[in-house]
Amino acid sequence: MTGPTEQEPGRTQRHVDATDADATDVAFSALLEDSAEELYEQAPCGYLSTLMDGTIAKINTTLLEWLGLSRRQVVGRMRFPDLLTVGGKLYYETHLAPLLQMQGEAGGIALDIKAAAGQRMPVLVTSKLKTSEGGEPMLVRTTIFDARDRRAYETELLRGRRAAEDAHRRAEADRERLQEALAVLQQSLLPAQLPVVPGLEAGSHYHIASPDLLGGDFYDLFPLGADRWGFFLGDVCGKGPQAAAVTSLTRYTLRAAALHDADPVKVLTTLNTVLHERYASGEARYCTAIFGVLRPGSDHVSVHLASGGHPAALIQRADGSADFLPTPGGMLIGALPQAQFTSAHAQLSAGDTLLLYTDGLTEARTGPSRELYGDDALRTFTAAQPPAGPQALITALTALLTSFGDGLDDDTALLALGMPAPLPTPDRGDRT
Repeated sequence: MTGPTEQEPGRTQRHVDATDADATDVAFSALLEDSAEELYEQAPCGYLSTLMDGTIAKINTTLLEWLGLSRRQVVGRMRFPDLLTVGGKLYYETHLAPLLQMQGEAGGIALDIKAAAGQRMPVLVTSKLKTSEGGEPMLVRTTIFDARDRRAYETELLRGRRAAEDAHRRAEADRERLQEALAVLQQSLLPAQLPVVPGLEAGSHYHIASPDLLGGDFYDLFPLGADRWGFFLGDVCGKGPQAAAVTSLTRYTLRAAALHDADPVKVLTTLNTVLHERYASGEARYCTAIFGVLRPGSDHVSVHLASGGHPAALIQRADGSADFLPTPGGMLIGALPQAQFTSAHAQLSAGDTLLLYTDGLTEARTGPSRELYGDDALRTFTAAQPPAGPQALITALTALLTSFGDGLDDDTALLALGMPAPLPTPDRGDRT
């Protein structure tokens, strides 16, 4: 059995807890408003009650202070729309009032009130309709929240967005001007059009992978005299202005060397010497290329070409076959002071087409697994095309390049040369 002395600590603790609770209640009571009326009048937002026609029946002190008006000026004398700017009045009459009639409430509506000293004050308005027991509308209760900080924040966001949009427009305009300049420069590195060669048909195409970068692919067809024509196609390593400079040097060197001595191996040897000496003291610059000479005849076109590290040319025959013209062992042009180049000969009969291309075509990524398109696929594709001449083959290959989409990430140059097939002789038949 517990004695009185053993119960004393428990009673003392309960007494302390009760004393603390009383003190807490007193502290909280001191922080609370004295009455609901004071809470209404000094609330951190505006309150007002209006009749159904908008006449203000009750308004709190907070809103009166915002407006810079006295209660006598407002209650029974002004309508809620009178507190609003012209735009707010129009919105109240056309949207807010009808919405209250139909739905009985409207919330979060951004308006401007005419605050003290004629200033516009952005606010957020929420209204709710009070009805009688019979459902008849009696009055509208409205709360008005100060939205100046929010409006300032939104204005700053809008200003930042406009600044970003302006910067984006300027960047796009600068990019368009750059792309135009690059396109003009790119065109200057290619022949405006291929010359007309008697007894020969020619076609070409240049696919630009990115309008923001200068490519290093090039091709040309030009007269050498004595019924001979020079042609070349190649690819400079890299992109951009430096690659364009190498491309320009390469094109003019090939043309000049061919006029001096048109032997394909000697032409590429001259180009190798020029490129290596020009860039030996700085960053190495090199290219791959095929250079050749055409000699049209009465029933065929003879082809003599040499390759320096470039993909082999492809011949589409009039009988529907297609195969590569091997040039093994040809080295990169400009990489070493001495380089070996491989030559080859071929004859193009009526309906045959010689195709030269850069590796953007065969290195395109295709299919779900993004595999390289490859040489075999190109040969198969070419053999499947009707032997209708160089321009028809270029048109088919152009469509193929387009079908690669984003799998084609490198510039691609195409040059096709061939002897036109004879036109079929119409079968007149026997006339009676």
